[in-house]
Parts: sequence; C-alpha cells; structure tokens
Amino acid sequence: MLFESTLLLNLTLIGVWLLALWLLSLLLKNASIIDIFWGCGFVLVAWASLWRSGRWLPVPLLVTLIVTVWGLRLAGYLAWRNIGESEDHRYAAMRRQHGAFFPIVSLFTVFGLQGLLLWVISLPIQLGIGAGPTWHLGVAIGLMLWLIGVTFETVGDYQLARFKADPANRGSVMNRGLWRYTRHPNYFGDFLVWWGFYLVAVEPSSWWWTIVSPLLMSFLLLRVSGVRLLESSLRSRVAGYEDYVRTTSAFFPWPPKQTARSD
Repeated sequence: MLFESTLLLNLTLIGVWLLALWLLSLLLKNASIIDIFWGCGFVLVAWASLWRSGRWLPVPLLVTLIVTVWGLRLAGYLAWRNIGESEDHRYAAMRRQHGAFFPIVSLFTVFGLQGLLLWVISLPIQLGIGAGPTWHLGVAIGLMLWLIGVTFETVGDYQLARFKADPANRGSVMNRGLWRYTRHPNYFGDFLVWWGFYLVAVEPSSWWWTIVSPLLMSFLLLRVSGVRLLESSLRSRVAGYEDYVRTTSAFFPWPPKQTARSD
C-alpha cells in the first residue's frame, strides 16, 4: 500500500503543480516557464516520496539529495537564461497555430503531457525512496554516472553561455571545450544522470519495469525533444553547422574527425 499511496500522492502533487504553472503561464502569456520548472518537479516528487516513506535512511536520502542538486541546478540555469526573454519559438509557433484555443491546447499538450512524463520518468525515484534500498554496487556505479553527467551538463552550459556572451560569436558554431567532442554535451550529461538515478534508486522487485524511466528519457533526448528537435533548428540558423555535424559526434563524446583538405 505504501507504493500505491506514494504514486497517487505524487501524481496529485504533480497535477496541482502543473495546473498552477499553467495558470501562471496564462497571466504571463509565456508557456516557456514549464521548462524552468521541469527540474523542480522531480525535486518535489523526491522529497514527497521521502516524507511519505517516513524513513530517512541513507540511500533514500542520498537519492533525494542528488535529485535535488540536479533539479535545482537545471532550474537555476534555465531561469537565468530565459527570464526576461521572449517565449520559446516552439511555444510561440503553437500559439500562432492555435490562436484563441492555445490556452486549452497548452494545458493538455504542454503542461499535462509534461506532468505525465514527469510522473512516469520519476518512477524508480519514487519506488526506490519508498522501499529504502541499502548500499550495493549499483549505488556506486550510479553515483559515478550521476557525477560525470552533472559535470558534463554544468561545464557544457557554462562554456556555451560564455561563447554566446561574446558578440563576435553571434551566428557562429560553438565547437570548443566539451562541444568539440560532442554536439550536445548537456544532453549527454542528462543521459548519464538518468541512468545514474536509476542505478542508485533501483529496487530489486521493480527493476524490470522501472527501467522504462531511463529508456524513455534516453529516447526523448536522442529522438524527440533533444538532439533531433534542436538540430533541425540549428541547421537552418547557424552558418557552418553542417561542417560541424560532419566532424563532431552527435551525442557520445569522441575525438572530432579530420576534414579532408583540397589540393
């Protein structure tokens, strides 16, 4: 009953959380706030699960803390980058397409969908915290993946922010630092983070179906809202991006290919 009540509690909290954000987006006329609060949703779920378990054991507390660090870092970075800016082009395009019906469309296809994804993707976190797993080899491996992932995200975001801050780089390809080895170090970092969460929080009785969490997140990062969606935009907006694609790994870090020189 503990698992079922934890899942129901978190589904309710996510619903209330996303409904409040939707109402705020209507006041601000900006649906982009959902991106800022995406990471915070997982923090809310983790702490609610820990509170519901009533057991502040070492591994569940560890899971809660690493989710909190990841979620608040992501939210803080996106808030710094997006607050004061115009609405993200994806939501702006939806707003133009649906006109007066955009508020109700955004409730279901933006806020509602992301709320459902948040609940499903956080399943191993919810169940792992509730079950109170003990130390095992997976915890150490998961922590290592999490640390590497957060480092990739943080360093990649910092390097990109510095690159964009220089007016001389406007319209140019960012191919320095981590971006020299992968076109998406932040997405690769997120990929490692979610496999890390899964390994730290994995519960023996549910590992076989809660693995849907890192698998779904990997699919989204690689094929839906991550690499594919961003690159379809960058190819048309950034000069030299096609050359960057030919020489640089799309996702997993790898030394860049050497371009052939013409005689």
